Amino acid sequence: MRGYISIGALLIAGAIAGGNMARGEAPDAPLPLTYASLAKPHATAKHSTTDALAQRKDVSPVVDVELILAVDISYSMDLDELALQREGYALAVTSQEFLKALKTGPTGKVAITYFEWAASSDQKVIIPWRVVDGPESAGAVAAEILKAPLRRASRTSISGAINFSLPLFEQNPYPGIRKVIDISGDGPNNNGVPVTVARDAALEKGITINGLPIMVKELNPATMDIPNLDLYYEDCVIGGPGSFVVSIKAKEKFAEAIRTKLVLEVANRMPERPVVPVSNKEPRVPCLIGEQIWQDRWGR
Repeated sequence: MRGYISIGALLIAGAIAGGNMARGEAPDAPLPLTYASLAKPHATAKHSTTDALAQRKDVSPVVDVELILAVDISYSMDLDELALQREGYALAVTSQEFLKALKTGPTGKVAITYFEWAASSDQKVIIPWRVVDGPESAGAVAAEILKAPLRRASRTSISGAINFSLPLFEQNPYPGIRKVIDISGDGPNNNGVPVTVARDAALEKGITINGLPIMVKELNPATMDIPNLDLYYEDCVIGGPGSFVVSIKAKEKFAEAIRTKLVLEVANRMPERPVVPVSNKEPRVPCLIGEQIWQDRWGR
């Protein structure tokens, strides 16, 4: 997949969704890249929500895992990080490691949907549910990830992302053996209901939540950055059978970390250092730290 080498730069110089950018940033522009070499366009699923619900009740699992990729696009993410994040997911789903992991499950297939989130009321589905079962379908998903306009938005609501994910599982026409929400982000929850409330509601439904905390910048007192974001994710965000955190602590590690996380999720494996979330003890990082910082600075 050598064609991805310059994608980060192309994304930064390319399309930025209008209306969500800070003043002075790049206007809308088409991406100067052709995706025909990656894969043929993927057909849109022909199932309605009603059909999907009916299938889930009457049909055995058709994929190994239903995987929701929930991606942070809040203003704390700079343009370079957004581009690296997009490129990382595209590279991950087309990697040989991911394609080999697909074949370790009973069906050899996964269902993936990809959405971006910021505030509790701001989520946008970039890729509706798609079945990935080999290089062609993986390439189609990668192309869809890369061609969507980049955007940024206000606030950080991990709880909103989790709550938005729950009905997506019900609407999925491809029922799976496992259900996983995969959340990436570079800061704590500061909007919407407390993250632990949303997390626990998902866990009650048998859903696993994994985390990809992004920790590539020096802490800035003027932002919502916190130290030990990985511990916050471990104690306040993730949960469920086999849940884990893979941290990104250097920009050049984006692709590797995302690939590792997706391979572990698809193959239903744990990292070498499994995470055991704190359940009956005080979290190492307060789970309301983001809300407290916001209140201290803006009084609301």
